Amino acid sequence: MTPLVMVHGFMGGGAQWDGEVAALSDSHEVIALDLPGFGRNADLEPIYTIGGFADWVTEQLDIRGMRQFHLLGHSMGGMIVQDIARKVPDRIASLVLYATGAKGVLPGRFETIAQSKARAQTDGAHATARRIAATWFLQGDAAAGYASCAAIAERATLPAIMAGLDAMEGWSGEAALADLRPKTLIIWGDCDRTYAWAQTEQLWKTIPNTRLAVVPACAHAVHLEKPDLFAALLQDHLSHV
Repeated sequence: MTPLVMVHGFMGGGAQWDGEVAALSDSHEVIALDLPGFGRNADLEPIYTIGGFADWVTEQLDIRGMRQFHLLGHSMGGMIVQDIARKVPDRIASLVLYATGAKGVLPGRFETIAQSKARAQTDGAHATARRIAATWFLQGDAAAGYASCAAIAERATLPAIMAGLDAMEGWSGEAALADLRPKTLIIWGDCDRTYAWAQTEQLWKTIPNTRLAVVPACAHAVHLEKPDLFAALLQDHLSHV
């Protein structure tokens, strides 16, 4: 069975996918990576470009001997997997682009990248982690999944936070969208404060072979707000590739 590789986003970590690993374990091997500077790899040197993250992920899969894989990317991770799919298209069995887009500048985001940089420098890594994690949920820091999400985010150092923001700000994948060939599932929560509908619509209408799932009453963390539905969407996608 072709494995599923899950790539988290800005201030995320591999542990955020524990529910999906458990839900899919009977049918698929699931690899939940921690990007350098984040999660369990917070001690690694940060990477400052989306392309650099893409190369790092590909190297990790090479080390594991994984030649063919399904690839899911959340938020900034969605940018990373778009770059991977562009660089090694023959290795991608399918794509899942989740709460992401093709522009790193993120028009319509709850705050600009420049504002996030300034606030991170002023507030520090810990406060930034808790504040950013709250924006992922419709109910903010009162959401059931907030505490675990914030705990993962808190592992990131200030240099890693600044590097991630630099990576997003300096990236655009718009020109390559029409060249993405894998079957692609796009998942978006209709109350996402980070990625506005226009970004999701652009993915859906420009990538040649797409299906779209809009999940109601969810923000940026559909997999934590409606985990059973999210897992069902993944199972359905993987079973029809």
